[in-house]
Amino acid sequence: MKGIGKYHNQKTVVDGITFDSKKEAIRWQELKLMEKAGEIFELKRQVPFILLPSQSDENGKVIERAVKYIADFTYRKRPSGKIVVEDSKGVRTEVYKIKKKIMLYRLGIRITEV
Repeated sequence: MKGIGKYHNQKTVVDGITFDSKKEAIRWQELKLMEKAGEIFELKRQVPFILLPSQSDENGKVIERAVKYIADFTYRKRPSGKIVVEDSKGVRTEVYKIKKKIMLYRLGIRITEV
């Protein structure tokens, strides 16, 4: 089937932005409304976090690329200003589960799954 992903997600366009799934697109719309209402601020999407840096050999050649987690959304809550990292999860892959644990351990950030 055309447009259906490996995990049965369907790419969806909202506000001229292509999202990986309908669920993610709907959440974006909800967050935009929350931002407009003043409940949240600094709303961003597809925010990368470096979990492990790249590794190089003695000559400076990269032998292992960095390990990244890319958050679907980040924003700050009012009035606390606390940052929230969100992932619109359909399927929790093993790789995702490991990255979620590294985010908490290395960066002290809990991923909120919606």
